[in-house]
Amino acid sequence: MRPQEIIEKKREGLELSTDEIAIFIKGVCDKSWADYQTSALLMAMFIRGLSDAESETLTREMLYSGEVLDFSDIEQPKADKHSTGGVGDKTSLLIAPIVAACGVTVPMVSGRGLGHTGGTLDKLESIPGYNVKLPTEEFRRIVKTCGFAMAGQTEQIAPADRKLYALRDATATVPYIPLIVASIMSKKLAEGLDALVLDVKTGSGAFMQRLEDSKKLSHALVETGVKFGLKAQAVVSDMNQPLGQFVGNAHEIYECLKILRGESAESANATAELSIELSARMLILSGIADSIDAARALVESKISGGDALERFRKNVGCQGGDQSVCDDPEKLLEKGTHVREIKATESGFVSTIDTLAIGNALSEIGGGRVRAEDEIDNAIGYECVARLGDEVAAGDTIGILTCRNADQATRAGNKIATAHAVRESAPELPPLIHDVISA
Repeated sequence: MRPQEIIEKKREGLELSTDEIAIFIKGVCDKSWADYQTSALLMAMFIRGLSDAESETLTREMLYSGEVLDFSDIEQPKADKHSTGGVGDKTSLLIAPIVAACGVTVPMVSGRGLGHTGGTLDKLESIPGYNVKLPTEEFRRIVKTCGFAMAGQTEQIAPADRKLYALRDATATVPYIPLIVASIMSKKLAEGLDALVLDVKTGSGAFMQRLEDSKKLSHALVETGVKFGLKAQAVVSDMNQPLGQFVGNAHEIYECLKILRGESAESANATAELSIELSARMLILSGIADSIDAARALVESKISGGDALERFRKNVGCQGGDQSVCDDPEKLLEKGTHVREIKATESGFVSTIDTLAIGNALSEIGGGRVRAEDEIDNAIGYECVARLGDEVAAGDTIGILTCRNADQATRAGNKIATAHAVRESAPELPPLIHDVISA
């Protein structure tokens, strides 16, 4: 069947058959479909929609377009966590060693940052020597050695998604739930998991800013996981302000290490709280704990007892990184950088924070990527001094920007300052967790 016939059928709003979707994905992988033909069908799917049957078939074909990892020789349950991304969202860095210390194997295939959202792989690479480019056999070896590995998607894992995501990003067809679900779940199902917890963000710094949309995506992700025999649950968490104390690759690793060492500031509490909650839910789905209270207690004991820190240290060594950062997190923060304190321009309560604007401001000066090929400057970061609901006086420091020079400080600093709105009355604070979606 020619690509034109499949494109025309979906363009007219008709349902594609299993064979037609299989032909499409095969054409994407063997390059018998031109990029413009793939883009045309993606746009037709975006506009005309996909049925539940089409969505399930698309996910399955993308999943089996490449290798599915097999960890059946590991007796422990296998689980992972996926986040839809946000500003300062660093929980994966804590969850992997915590859950591994609790007796669950975590084969974590992560991504890089693009736009206002940070990427786990970029953060890990701020640790000197840390290698996230692992071939499959090395990935398996490290998982077996220390209970978890964190690496990027290889060309063998869901290769159709790699091509489709790039074209979706270029053709403005990213924000459509069936395509999002197929992209996320094809990669996660390829990890050979028993359980998956999804952290779906909502709010000003989230991919989906409306709570209603975030819940719809959560339901779709969980339902898809269950259809493929995966135990899945979604947590809808807040992104109306950066998560925790810091934004920026090296700064976020620093924050996580301070939490694991029991030395974190109060402003990092949200990072710890959400990481504990997501870890606990992974333990329940994996059968390690039978109640949320018992699971939280086990997680907290692995942090306070130092087990999670030692698991992180072991992983850093296995993946070629400098383990001394676990003993001296300050080594991650580059000396001699330019620092600007962001000041409140009026007195009152911090009522809203444009989290998207903060993420974009940092990306534009090198703290993230505006384009996929951009290099990241790990030294750039931002400390969130004032949180939603905090009372401030004009001239108070509401944040601290770390950058390279005065020009960057002005460009990003002014945008970050205007991202904070101060009002006379205290706002109603959003919960850290809005909802939990189960099958």
